[in-house]
Amino acid sequence: MRLKSDIWVKAYVRGAAVAGVQAFVVRHGDDDAGSIYIKVNKLDGTARLFGPAPAGLDEMRTERAFAPLSPVDGVPEGDVDQRLQRERDFDPDIWIVEVEDRQGRHFLDDWMATGERAPPR
Repeated sequence: MRLKSDIWVKAYVRGAAVAGVQAFVVRHGDDDAGSIYIKVNKLDGTARLFGPAPAGLDEMRTERAFAPLSPVDGVPEGDVDQRLQRERDFDPDIWIVEVEDRQGRHFLDDWMATGERAPPR
């Protein structure tokens, strides 16, 4: 059984805090099953975005998995914000968590479905 979205987000924010990094819930989605997006603001005008990994047709996944939705070196923060606005328009139940970290750490190592591979530009 998958953790409820609100519980997962609370644990994620707490984990970032333990590492000395600020993470904020920017958009509160559906408590039970809202999709979660993680924006990593590198505080230099660039950001990275992580979102739900696509579900494979041949596997039943009970754990959350994330995939990078932006290149490893980041993109202009405005581009990430535009993408998140499109996601909100499509699904009003999404969660958005923003991490502020100059090093660009995402704290999703145990949750990555595809490692650090970035999508093609």
